[in-house]
Formats: sequence, structure tokens, C-alpha cells
Amino acid sequence: MAAALAAAASAQVTTNQKIGVIDMQSAMVATKEGQKAAADLRAKYAPKQQEFQQRQSQLQQKQDQFRRTENTISDEAKAKMSADIDALQKNLQRDTQDAEQDMNQDQQQIVQNLSGKMMKIVSKYAQDHQFQLVFDVAGQPSNIYFASNTIDITREIISLYDQEHPASAVTSGTSGPATSHTAPPAGATRSTTPTNTTRPPATTPAGPK
Repeated sequence: MAAALAAAASAQVTTNQKIGVIDMQSAMVATKEGQKAAADLRAKYAPKQQEFQQRQSQLQQKQDQFRRTENTISDEAKAKMSADIDALQKNLQRDTQDAEQDMNQDQQQIVQNLSGKMMKIVSKYAQDHQFQLVFDVAGQPSNIYFASNTIDITREIISLYDQEHPASAVTSGTSGPATSHTAPPAGATRSTTPTNTTRPPATTPAGPK
């Protein structure tokens, strides 16, 4: 009897707990500061990407020229052209990898900055609204398979974040550094499928032909 009463009391406590969910990736994407950071990151590396595209085009032209003339030029000229192509390709690959590494580091700093600020806002919101638990449905691995939108606090956190950390000159239509989807409309059921972290694209040179 005592055990049954204890179990009932424990179930009552669990039932009375206030639980919330948040999609941290969507929240970071949707904040004005996150949008501006993503736009700034793309603007910073856009010239490099254009440079790599031009160098890739030049490399392709050299490779095409080599294929057209390899049967008509001397062995010495063929060896020199082949060496030039190899050098161009290796340099392009090295420079592309270096730029991608720099971009990843910048992106990681952005994510750390946004998530650190957002965690403080989530903690304060949870305390002010007496939440006992707040789960991040974007976390991996995620064991949450369903969550009603009535306990989703993503939109509230985005609004509070923008109030506390306003950002100017936000480019419309930009996506944040962590993911490209945004918070669901009010009244919708939140999908709890984990989302993958993405990064701005980097130009990768083609392999030897």
C-alpha cells in the first residue's frame, strides 16, 4: 500500500512538471543577429569563391588544351604542360582547403557566440515561467519523437533574443550559420526530426582528368 501511494505521488509530481521544447538551430537562424552574421560571413568569403571559380575555369581550359594537343606536341612540351596543370591543381586545392578551414573557424565562432547568448535567455525564460525542463529538439542524438507546439518556446526565445541583442543591416532572405529552416507557424505541430548542421558552400576544384 505504501509503495502504491509513493508511486502515485511520484506520478503526480511528474504530471505537474512544466516542460518546454526549443529548436536551437531554428532559433539561431531566425534571430536578426544570426541572419546578419550569416550575411556577413558570405560577403567575407564571396571574393574567394569567385577567385576559385575563375581559377577552376582556367585549370579546365588548360586540361582541355592538353587533351587536344597531347598527340601533336613534343614530349618536352607535353611534360611541361602536364607539370603546369599539376601545379595549378595542387595550388587550387591547397588554397581552397585553407579558405574552407578559415570559414569553418569563423562559422564556429558565430555559432558559439549565438548559442552562448541564447542559452542565457532560455535559462532566464525557463526560470521566469517556472519550467522544470526544456529540451532542444534539434540536439543530436534526439530521443524526442513528438512535441506539441503548445510547449514550444522557440518563437518566444527568438523575440526575447532580438530585444536583447538587436542587429542592424540585416539582409533579407538570408539563412543562419547553423541551418536553413525557420520556426514553425503558431498552432502547428513541431517535427522533432533532428536537423543537420550546414555551412556556407566552398568551391572544390575538380580532380585530375
